[in-house]
Amino acid sequence: MKRGYPGSPSSSGPPQSRLKHNPEGDGQFLEDETTKIFARKVADHYSARTNQTLEEREASPIIHLKKLNNWIKSVLIQLYARRGDAVLDLACGKGGDLIKWDKAKIGYYVGIDIAEGSIEDCRTRYNGDADHHQRRKKFTFPARLLCGDCFEVRLDKELAEEAPFDICSCQFAMHYSWSTEARARRALANISALLRPGGILIGTMPDANVIVRKLREAEGLTFGNSVYWIRFDEEYADKDAVDCPEWIVPFHVFKALAEEYDFELVFAKNSHQFVEEYLKKPEFVELMRRLGALGDGNQDQSTLSPDEWEVAYLYLAFVLRKRGQPDRTQQRTGRRDKGKMHIEKEDIMYIKS
Repeated sequence: MKRGYPGSPSSSGPPQSRLKHNPEGDGQFLEDETTKIFARKVADHYSARTNQTLEEREASPIIHLKKLNNWIKSVLIQLYARRGDAVLDLACGKGGDLIKWDKAKIGYYVGIDIAEGSIEDCRTRYNGDADHHQRRKKFTFPARLLCGDCFEVRLDKELAEEAPFDICSCQFAMHYSWSTEARARRALANISALLRPGGILIGTMPDANVIVRKLREAEGLTFGNSVYWIRFDEEYADKDAVDCPEWIVPFHVFKALAEEYDFELVFAKNSHQFVEEYLKKPEFVELMRRLGALGDGNQDQSTLSPDEWEVAYLYLAFVLRKRGQPDRTQQRTGRRDKGKMHIEKEDIMYIKS
């Protein structure tokens, strides 16, 4: 499958099982060379994406969709993050959620991303060298940044001294781990190993049920509208398309695999359902107004176009909880002295399998 819309990556084919779970848990999840090439392609794609000015961002044909996605992520963080929490942000990208975490008054942040360019942008954003129009003060929590493939390397080794974490976030990225069963298992093994009992995993990902339904209703292998398209194509023949491999994940399969790693489902909601439910709460209505996905209710009367709203239908939000009761005596016992309030280039840790 290839997916695209203005300013977005494209996508490709469903996951293929290559390795069964090792019941002894020795962590040896083997990769084939094709998978590693795909992972590098994803990294190169996101590293090459340039930062936009505020004016360029507002001119985007999907600006209200982006604001809606920010609202959904903000609601998830407000629902589940607690003051002083230690946060693990997988596929943190350019640090677009740093302000959200700051508003939640977290105590510690570790971000990891496969793309070197994105991690560098995250570093400058954390330090206050970017997005001056949004920043009024420095972030209140110490942070640490890692560059590596969090769906391939063993993060429990790299972050052993800082675990356990209270909450893990993986936004619009978990499906990248589903190129093989090995990577999907590594992703869940990493998160489970680093979260405390009772810890929370929040995320967003494509809604496979919706995508497959639209494919069945489409004439041929392509469907979309004025701001997005999806084409199921095994050959990637269109050299002009923005091409970044992705996979659709049937959520019941994801849930079943997550249960093997001590997770239980709290909820999974399509973005349309999520919006309908949480816009009934006054505090989230006000948040929506401030973010402007539906206009600000005053001078700005703009809102999502019908085509942007259709794109939102392609995604879902999910929350998983690690089984077990938190041991209050063990919380926040991890060493957090590796975190910095100002991150230099040499502070970024580069990890490889």
